[in-house]
Amino acid sequence: MSATRVLVLNSGSSSLKYQLLDMRDSSRLASGLVERIGERSSRLKHTPLAAGGASREADGPIADHDAALKAVAQELAKDGLGLDSPELAAVGHRVVHGGKHFTRPTVIDDAVLAEIERLIPVAPLHNPANLTGIRTATALRPDLPQVAVFDTAFHTTMPEAAARYAIDVETADAHRVRRYGFHGTSHAYVSRATAKLLGKAPEEVNVIVLHLGNGASASAVERGRCVDTSMGLTPLEGLVMGTRSGDVDPAVIFHLARVGGMSIDEIDALLNKRSGLVGLCGDNDMREIRRRVDEGDERAKLAFDIYIHRLRKYIGAYYAVLGRVDAVAFTAGVGENAAPVRAAAVAGLDSLGLAVDDALNAVRADEPRLISPADARVAVAVVPTDEELEIATQTYALVKNTN
Repeated sequence: MSATRVLVLNSGSSSLKYQLLDMRDSSRLASGLVERIGERSSRLKHTPLAAGGASREADGPIADHDAALKAVAQELAKDGLGLDSPELAAVGHRVVHGGKHFTRPTVIDDAVLAEIERLIPVAPLHNPANLTGIRTATALRPDLPQVAVFDTAFHTTMPEAAARYAIDVETADAHRVRRYGFHGTSHAYVSRATAKLLGKAPEEVNVIVLHLGNGASASAVERGRCVDTSMGLTPLEGLVMGTRSGDVDPAVIFHLARVGGMSIDEIDALLNKRSGLVGLCGDNDMREIRRRVDEGDERAKLAFDIYIHRLRKYIGAYYAVLGRVDAVAFTAGVGENAAPVRAAAVAGLDSLGLAVDDALNAVRADEPRLISPADARVAVAVVPTDEELEIATQTYALVKNTN
């Protein structure tokens, strides 16, 4: 196909992130962010990467996602990269929840839109915004393929033993209650990139991927297929995160309702927005937490220790799930940049073949790299994630094959 550009859109409830890529060489032509959509203090930051130009910023009210995308289109047009370009092959949309139905990237039609809408009850914060972005982009370029790439798709290969919760089957099925997992585009990209770093095909390696950002998740990837992941019905389950609790006894909710007099909405806000690191020590920035730890702050140290304890539990659990582990890969903001987190996560796990070389771990770089000793039985790697490239790659492959 002659058109080789893909516009990647990630629509949040009040934001719109975007990248324009040329899939001939996976180069980035432009990127940007519109934030605080619907407020008087909206801001658009646009960076024309292809031209090597300086970023441009514009402040002022942007009423909705329709206005936001039109503003993005204007900025792209200034660089000769407008949405009307015949070189634009498709728009790839990040969609957070695809349920069991969507196991791969999908060209969007009315039936797909309806199914994404039906999934809103299990992704009330994300799927509505994703739908808005899809409808807005479709209105601007109705002739262009719009492709949904689902956060949950990579995890649909989990066996039922990993995906099912041990609750009444009829109730679970009636309300779509199961483990779906999230950050799937990141886990897919990083597991493949880790195999490449080891000089092997994805089908030859077993990898534990640790996506550690403000949101955090772990996955067990066996020969290129996800067999378990830490997030569940929602992104709340699993690791300790910036503001989310991760795993808690479900009876905590009943206790807070009955004894604490809290409403369901209040408990929801507590576990999603006022828990995790921020709930434990008042900060959700790992850099600030480490600074406080180094200064002897006991509350920050406890938060860090709880974070690491949960992380080590999942490493051990997924080691058992996989049976053989070729690599543990750290990615995302914390995973890529916080050397103390990486060192603490594998400390004392020598019997499992896990260790980091302190000098290698201290190096900061933008490329995938090994931080384990040369003779380590299991590789420990830092692999920068690239969810936008993953979305663009899947989108372009689908459209190219369809054509």
